[in-house]
Formats: sequence, C-alpha cells, structure tokens
Amino acid sequence: MIDEILNSPYHASIETAAVLTILIFLEAVLSADNAIALAAIAQGLENKKLERQALNLGLVVAFVLRIALILTATWVQQYWQFELLGALYLLWLVFQHFTSAEDEDHLHHGPRFQALWQAIPIIAFTDLAFSLDSVTTAIAVSQERWLVLTGATVGIITLRFMAGLFIRWLDEFTHLEDAGYITVALVGLRLMLRVANDALVPPEWLMITAIALLFLWGFSKRNVEDSPEAIVPTENKEKAEVPK
Repeated sequence: MIDEILNSPYHASIETAAVLTILIFLEAVLSADNAIALAAIAQGLENKKLERQALNLGLVVAFVLRIALILTATWVQQYWQFELLGALYLLWLVFQHFTSAEDEDHLHHGPRFQALWQAIPIIAFTDLAFSLDSVTTAIAVSQERWLVLTGATVGIITLRFMAGLFIRWLDEFTHLEDAGYITVALVGLRLMLRVANDALVPPEWLMITAIALLFLWGFSKRNVEDSPEAIVPTENKEKAEVPK
C-alpha cells in the first residue's frame, strides 16, 4: 500500500507542495530582520510617501537581483568572496546605525537621503546581502529552481508587506530599530562564520530563536508620545486646564 502511494503521481504533488510550503515559511521567517533593515533605510528619506516609493522600486530591483542570484547560485557558492562582501556590507550598516548621532531635526539613525534615487540601490543591495543567506538555505531544501523562484517571489511580496508595517512600528516602539539592527549584525556574523569555517555556522533554529527574542525586546517599550495613555482628548484637556 505504501509503495503504491510513493510510486503514484499524487506523491510527487504532495512532496512538491510540502517543499513549497517549507520554502515559503523560511522566506517569511527570514524576512523579518530583512524587513526591519529595509524599513529603517527607507526612513532616511524622512517623507512617508517617498519611503513607500523607495520600498516599492527598491524591491523591484531587489527581486531581479534575487532571481539572478538563484539562477547563478551554484556558481556564486564557489566563491567565498561574495559572502564576505555581503557580511561586511551588513556589518557596515550596523556600525553606521550605532555610531550615527541623532539631533532635533533628524531622529533617524543611519543613512539619510536627499532624493529617492539614492535610497533605491541601498535597499536593493541590502536585500541582496540578506539573500546570500536565505537563498543558500532554500537551495539546501530543494534543488528545483522553479520551487526556489516561487518561494523567492512570495518572499519579496511578504517582505514588502512587513517592511510597510515596520515603517509605522519604528516610530511607535523605542527599542525596535536597535533590535532590528542587532539581528542584521547576527546575519552578517553568520555569513562571516560561513566564510571562515562552515562548521561554526549556528543552526537555523538557533538564529530564529535569537531573532524572536530580539523582536520581543524591540516591541517591549512603546514611545510615550505614541502610547494610548499619552493621548488626551481635546475636550478633557480643556477641562483639565480650567482653574478651579
């Protein structure tokens, strides 16, 4: 009975669906830290409309780069220099975030942009650096390119949705931006370890657990000015100001 199931055409369909589900799940989980990094970069435009445009256009370019990476993954994996460059780039973003100062006019850490076209390549190349890690994981799950490409397509759509949410949440939660950049550092260090010695690379479950804990910390404190308790209705405020 089992042999008949394994040899039936339905088994191949079930296996394909299972692999595709795993790839989509991995893309969604591994997109969380990527999304917050892209949202933080887009905030450098300091204009909500331009931020959304930068994400849309940047992710279109990022999607093209992801497809190119998937199609050339076997060749790219032969050269550790690509992963080293990706790791250094991500760690540079983290360094820039934690060493840049805020002032009254600019509450945003990290790069600031004067025009839309300046942000688009940074968003695209940041996603590409993250993809060096996620594509390697996807290729390890399935050698079927069309499955990996489908997972990447869903991943980009998920990434755009999550980045849009994070743009709003970054203004709302005190520690979220720092938590996001620490996860970026983890991905950069993971790539660096892969270059040095693949045996030193931490397992995927440990990375996911660390990222989940960091995001719990990131959402642990709401900015006072954005909290519901801080919003006083105008009518009540006027009553409070009337001297007794």
